[in-house]
Amino acid sequence: MTHSAAAAGTIDPAVVVAEALALCPVIDGHNDWAWECRQNRDYSAEGLDARLDSDTDIPRLRAGGVGAQFWSVFVEDTGDGLAVRQTLEQIDWVHRLVARYPDDFELARSAADVQRARSRGRIACLFGAEGGHQLDDSPAVLRMYAALGVRYLTLTHVKTSSWADSATDDALHDGLSDRGRDYVRELNRIGMLVDLSHVSPKTMHDALDVSTSPVIFSHSSARALADHSRNVPDDVLARLTDNGGVVMLTFVPQFVSEEFSDWYDGDRSTPMPVVTIADVADHVEHAREVAGIRHIGLGGDFDGTDVFPEGLDGVDGYPALLRELAARGWTSGELALLAGGNVLRVLAETDEAFENGALTSAPVLTA
Repeated sequence: MTHSAAAAGTIDPAVVVAEALALCPVIDGHNDWAWECRQNRDYSAEGLDARLDSDTDIPRLRAGGVGAQFWSVFVEDTGDGLAVRQTLEQIDWVHRLVARYPDDFELARSAADVQRARSRGRIACLFGAEGGHQLDDSPAVLRMYAALGVRYLTLTHVKTSSWADSATDDALHDGLSDRGRDYVRELNRIGMLVDLSHVSPKTMHDALDVSTSPVIFSHSSARALADHSRNVPDDVLARLTDNGGVVMLTFVPQFVSEEFSDWYDGDRSTPMPVVTIADVADHVEHAREVAGIRHIGLGGDFDGTDVFPEGLDGVDGYPALLRELAARGWTSGELALLAGGNVLRVLAETDEAFENGALTSAPVLTA
C-alpha cells in the first residue's frame, strides 16, 4: 500500500518519502563528480568519505537516499584529439572510486546489477558519456565504451558535431545527419541509451523518429516553464509516452527559472534571484502532466554548475524535493517511480541488447 499525504491529510510527507525510498532509492541521471575530482583533486579518490566543499561526497549520497548514480564521464570538446584518452581517464577514476570504497560503491551495468548493489547496501555506479565528441567519430570507440560499461551517450554537448545539432550552437544538419541516424541505430543495437539532453529540438525529434528503444534526457527541464535552449519542449515530452523513455528533471537554476537565466547571462549586478525547491517541483509536475508518471526521473547535475536551488545544494537534497511533492499529494508509489523506478525500467528493457547486442547482430556502422 502506498500513501498520499494530501489524501490522508494526517500523514507526514516525510513518512511518504521514507516509504517511497524503501520502494526504490534515487537513481540519478547525471553527476559530474569525476570532472570535479579531475579539476580540483588531481583525480584523487582519497578523503571522499568526509564532508567536502563539492556538491558530492559519500555521507551526503547516503543522506540523500541515492541508490544508483550515472556518473558523467565527461570531457570538454577542445578539438585537440584528446577526448577519447580523457574519457578513459574519467572511467578509470570511477573504477578507482569503487575500489577505494568497496563498502559504499559497486560497479553496475544492468538493472539486475543495480538491484544487487542495493541488496548489499552499496550505491550502484553506472557511466554516461556526455557528448558525441567523446567518440572522435569512431563507431569502434562507441562499442569499446559499451564494453567498459558506459550505458548512455549524450549525442552532443554544447557544440554541434559532425553529425548532430546541439541546442546551444548553430545548426548544421537540420537535426541529425544520415550518419547521426545510423549512430542512433547503432546505440539501439548495442543497448546503449540515447541521451537527448543538450541537443536541439529537431535532433530530439529525429532521434525519436529513428530510435526503437527508450531514450532518456539525463538532465533537462521543461521548456514550457523556462524557455531555455537546454530544456525540452512539450511536443517532445509528449512523445516519450509512445517511446517509453524518461526525462530526468534537473536542478540547474538557469534551466529552472527564466529570471535566474537572465541574471546568469547578464552582468550579475543585481542580487541573484532565488530559485526554490518548489520551482523544481513545478517542472517535475509539468513533465508528469505532459509525458506521464512513468516517463519522469531526476538528473540533478551536481558538480556540473556553480549554484543550485535553495535546499538542493548537494546530493543530500533529494528527500527535500520528494517531501515537497508528497505535500502536493504524490503517493509513495508515484515518488518511487520518479526517484528511480522509471529509469530502472528503461535499463531493464535495454539490458539484453547491452549484454548481447554487439555479439548477435552486424554493426550498423563500422567506420
